[in-house]
Amino acid sequence: MLAPAPGRCYIDLTVGAAGHACALLERSSPDGRLLALDADAEAVRYARSALAVFGERAIVRQGSFDNLADIAAGAGFRAVDGILADLGLSSRQLADARRGFSFQVEGPLDMRLDPAGQATTAADLVNTLPESELADLIYRYGEEHRARAIARAIVRQRPLRTTFELAELVARTVGRRGRIHPATRVFMALRIAVNDELGALERMLPQAVDLLGAGGRLAVISFHSLEDRIVKTYMRREASGCICPPASPVCRCGHKPRLRLITRRPIRPSPEEQARNPRSRSARLRVAERLR
Repeated sequence: MLAPAPGRCYIDLTVGAAGHACALLERSSPDGRLLALDADAEAVRYARSALAVFGERAIVRQGSFDNLADIAAGAGFRAVDGILADLGLSSRQLADARRGFSFQVEGPLDMRLDPAGQATTAADLVNTLPESELADLIYRYGEEHRARAIARAIVRQRPLRTTFELAELVARTVGRRGRIHPATRVFMALRIAVNDELGALERMLPQAVDLLGAGGRLAVISFHSLEDRIVKTYMRREASGCICPPASPVCRCGHKPRLRLITRRPIRPSPEEQARNPRSRSARLRVAERLR
């Protein structure tokens, strides 16, 4: 969908383990360039090592993608040909017990993407928020319908310090059904809140479109409905002409479309891909192209 080619410039907003970055650089050989970002300092160190083989064609920076405009300007990237955002967590982050992202390994309730630059941890939210605010957070970001019962149990059991303590409390509170662990949505909600992931996504999208040259493409892979809804709504809005309220008899907005939708419906992983990589099962890819 990004159609990488020689001589073109790309930005990977979530470089992670550098898989997409390597593919973009290989397919834009010999002179395509890539700016790779990540908020996670450990991911940045790993990516620099993985991309060293590409020399000056790869530029790696640490930073949140909601600062995209400033980071790109500092690296000399403008009117780029493609931008990729692969949202969510990498397998490396989930497997690192010190980070506290996963209920499958015991570690501190941290969940910060940038521990050096962020003060608030998941433990802070779990142990200090009023019950009603904690329930609202779990419901809003985790879409967990048993949020109030879970929040009530958390408040009674405070303080909670580790991933196992929280996961086991949630499991005791709501019980286990099916293959998905009952704490999955709670952990997702806390991670989103700690890192302001939805706010960062909303701030990033217009910056990304501004950076694209004519014909440049924006590709976003999301893993849950809240992210996908934000991406879908933004892309459809920027692909539309008038965005005045439906009841307005005359257009007053003057809005002109800046994008063309390449994917009318999200692309989902095939059964074969899901079998190879079960974590891909909820992935949705949306792509749009800059018009002017």
